[in-house]
Amino acid sequence: MERFVEQALLYDFYGELLTENQKNVYEDVILNDYSLSEVAEEKGISRQGVHDLIKRTNKALMEYEEKLHLVEKFLHIKEKVSQIQETVEQAETIEKHQLIERIESISNEILEEL
Repeated sequence: MERFVEQALLYDFYGELLTENQKNVYEDVILNDYSLSEVAEEKGISRQGVHDLIKRTNKALMEYEEKLHLVEKFLHIKEKVSQIQETVEQAETIEKHQLIERIESISNEILEEL
C-alpha cells in the first residue's frame, strides 16, 4: 500500500486517539504536506522536534492497528464488496442460482470478518 494512503487510513481510523498536538502536527505534515520547518516555526519547536513527533505518532497509529486491525478489516471488506459488484456485473452470464450462491458466499465472508 502506498505510504501516504496507509498513513491517511491509519489516521482516519485512529486519529481521535491522539492528543490534540499530535493531531495538529500530523495533519499539517502528512495530510496538508507542510514541511517540517514550516510546522516547527508555526508551533515554536525545532524541526527535529516535529520529526520526532511524527515518528512517534506513526508508531502509535501502527500499534493501534496491530492491536485492533480495523484498517485491515476495512480493506478486506472493501475487497469483498468489489467482488459482489463484479458478480452483479456478470449477472447476464451467470445463472440466477449461481449468482445468489456467490453473493451469499461473499456476504458470509464479510460477516465472519466482522
